[in-house]
Amino acid sequence: MAVSPYAAAALFLLAAIAAVDSIGVNYGTMGDNLPPPAQVAQFLKDKTTIDRIKIFDVNPDILRAFSGTGILVAVTVPNGEIPSLTDPGNARRWVAANIQPFHPQTKINYILVGNEILHWGPQNLVDNLVSAMRSLHTALSLAGITDIKVTTAHSLGILESSEPPSLAKFRPGWDKGVLAPVLQFHRDTKSPFMVNPYPYFGYSPEHANFSVFGSNKGLFDRYTRRTYGNMFDMLMDAVYISMKKLGFGDVEIAIGETGWSSLGESFERPRCSVENAAAYNGGLVRKYNSGRGTPLMPRKRLETYIFGLFNENLKSGPLSEKNFGLFRPDFTPAYDAGIMRVGSTAAPVQPIKRPTPVQEGKKWCVPKAEASDSELQKNIDYVCSQGVDCRPIQPGGACFDPNTVRSHASFIMNAFYQREGRHDFNCNFSGSGLITSTDPSTGTCKYFA
Repeated sequence: MAVSPYAAAALFLLAAIAAVDSIGVNYGTMGDNLPPPAQVAQFLKDKTTIDRIKIFDVNPDILRAFSGTGILVAVTVPNGEIPSLTDPGNARRWVAANIQPFHPQTKINYILVGNEILHWGPQNLVDNLVSAMRSLHTALSLAGITDIKVTTAHSLGILESSEPPSLAKFRPGWDKGVLAPVLQFHRDTKSPFMVNPYPYFGYSPEHANFSVFGSNKGLFDRYTRRTYGNMFDMLMDAVYISMKKLGFGDVEIAIGETGWSSLGESFERPRCSVENAAAYNGGLVRKYNSGRGTPLMPRKRLETYIFGLFNENLKSGPLSEKNFGLFRPDFTPAYDAGIMRVGSTAAPVQPIKRPTPVQEGKKWCVPKAEASDSELQKNIDYVCSQGVDCRPIQPGGACFDPNTVRSHASFIMNAFYQREGRHDFNCNFSGSGLITSTDPSTGTCKYFA
């Protein structure tokens, strides 16, 4: 039976609509009250429109839980493992141990080689980044795996400036020395250049609506004659312009992390609020679903992962760091971000309560007075490679100032000590750490205890 041209066009349109993907989410696990991965996978599949997740490790429990769900899973190589993966044999063994037991039943779509390496360093990780990415890509090919892309996520600290977007460029030294080879790898392998834009860190009460997709007069770029109605578009076009200036405007861009905290300390308000988080993440979802791009990329739907899935009560830093989640641990929404399926309600479930360490009075881990900056920098590099959230000591973070190695190391060493169980040996750091009962918190920088 012949199919009419109108029927064929309708079938094509339906297929195209069905093929449109949805927004993703970062699935962090720094909490002692989070539900088991199997419950998480079923919830996302049945109740939400989220069709992809990104995790900060290669957690086998999560990979098993998402098997057969059809939800895409992006995994991450810990920063500290990057140098070893430049060796082709090590890369093949890593793929055999961490990817092949789960793929293709679990739809792994990306391997991220570290997270924000240029921002955090140390230099040996930066120097080995592209080589490790190429080794892993080759290892996947040798294993017959062609549907997993290799990438890495960058903070927007890679930009020298972002306002106006037309004048944006990558930082000198990183542009041609590191980012050009990274972008060449992406061009060669048809993988996306992944960045972590956070309008959250650029928020000011005077320009609140510009940060959270609210109504505002916009920002006019007189060189491109484009008007920006929100900071997200401005940041993404700044990245795009910077790529074009290096000759890589054809490489796809993806959003590895972006989000907003719904609750913070008194000094973090009014930035941290349910209203702002709902406005930003809800606006982001609506923008994504609409298919609208940016002023300079008007028809590009940028693959996006919101940070994060759950509020995580064991994250270090001030209250805001624990409240970036779209959901509470019992699956109830922290606010309406527009990601629930029509007719779905998130019924609370009884979360799993894991034992927490016994604490007789509060204790903190800080550097010894005689510890050198080189020792403390190694401590920062190690802790940040172990999945501890290091954003509070990034520019704009609550603990960035004072901007010294000792101050940053103090916060990061304590974050690791608290997360690992507050045992004395968790504060050893090759003899450079000591335990104190005096709260080292200062100003806006609140230490976890």
